[in-house]
Amino acid sequence: MHWQKFSGVEENFLQRRYGVSLGRRYVLAAASVVLCGVLGCSQVNNTSAFAQSGQPQRELPLPKKTVNSETKIVDANNRFGFKLFSEIQKSDSYKKNVFISPSSVAIALAMTYNGASGSTQQAMAKTLELQGMSLQEINSAYASLKQLLENPDSKVQLTIANSLWANQDVRFQPDFLQITQDFFKAKVTNLNFKDPAAPNTINNWVKENTRGKINQIVETIEPNQVLFLINAIYFKGSWSNEFDKKQTAPHPFYLTSGQQKQHPMMSQKGDYRYYENEQFQAVSLPYGTDGKVSFYIFLPKKNSNLKAFHQNLNFERWEKWMTQFKKRAGFIRLPRFKTDYDITLNDTLKALGMEEAFSRKANFSGMGKNFAISQVKHKTFVEVNEEGTEAAAATSVGMELTSFQPKPEPFKMIVDRPFFCAIRDNQTGNILFMGSIVEPE
Repeated sequence: MHWQKFSGVEENFLQRRYGVSLGRRYVLAAASVVLCGVLGCSQVNNTSAFAQSGQPQRELPLPKKTVNSETKIVDANNRFGFKLFSEIQKSDSYKKNVFISPSSVAIALAMTYNGASGSTQQAMAKTLELQGMSLQEINSAYASLKQLLENPDSKVQLTIANSLWANQDVRFQPDFLQITQDFFKAKVTNLNFKDPAAPNTINNWVKENTRGKINQIVETIEPNQVLFLINAIYFKGSWSNEFDKKQTAPHPFYLTSGQQKQHPMMSQKGDYRYYENEQFQAVSLPYGTDGKVSFYIFLPKKNSNLKAFHQNLNFERWEKWMTQFKKRAGFIRLPRFKTDYDITLNDTLKALGMEEAFSRKANFSGMGKNFAISQVKHKTFVEVNEEGTEAAAATSVGMELTSFQPKPEPFKMIVDRPFFCAIRDNQTGNILFMGSIVEPE
């Protein structure tokens, strides 16, 4: 574990702004931040993502489930994530694939939250499910969570990078910039926003930190824009048991419209963590040598559909479902697919209660004078094939059925119609990605 001591500036800031008195002045280092949430994923190879990014690999012990602040922030992230996904689905109407990183968006907005005051702060807290947590608790929890998540094995790498790009002609509260650096480990840069090359400077950082999978998050810089807070999440994971490419073959995939298309489908037999009820089948496909991260697939049964599944999808049910998975032999067939997704989240976040933060009534006095959020943009990329996937998750070992109980019949799960999927860190329970695939490409 890496511990970081608070600077005098940080302590004075916390005491003055939040009434926090720090007896023992230590906190777990760094949290990730995102206003323009970015997520990049790519196929696994033998090159470590940490080596590519220049970040040192470090071994971290598995977290204890009793750490309250981390548990609270994970629950907050997941609650916010399901609300966000549900609101996005209202407008997308199941016509296209949706794939988001709720963690990326939440972290970005958490950094922004550090500058909010008054009713703006209260509205953001409600939307982000942060009510009841002090700012110091939130920042410390995000710093700890970043370290817990960036805990790959030889076949799984996950990096979280943050940056803050400030207009050099605008004055910001120095305490806010300092806290951003110290808690979120953000790269802070004063940039000439009038320079035509400024967007490229920001986009090059995004490109570098998503290994070229996302090339642009900023198209132009408007005259009234003063600050970009950007988070990039990059995940590479090999399956614990890779699919045999010789078993991949074209099979029909049934679209929402009722039409079908021939699509490459991967097949595999094995022992999986599996759950089934009257509405759906679900399976957990682990990454790496010890399954700290898993890809979860929820397939609505033929007498149901994805829309009905989404209507039942919320934090409470998700938590209950996670306890129901049991080890079971079975056969799975799922599509090989690759998709990217791009969305501006302004209207979505307004609908979730954050409208004031985008208006002239916005109060970001902890950041500077007369600031409001102009845009929250989110981009993702995901590829799933025989070797691995893109998205971060970790696997907790569930209790297995004892040998004294009768062995259930092997299940068969043919993912040949629209489905929901998620990448979950099983150590913490944090959902890194979630999405609905209605037409694999």
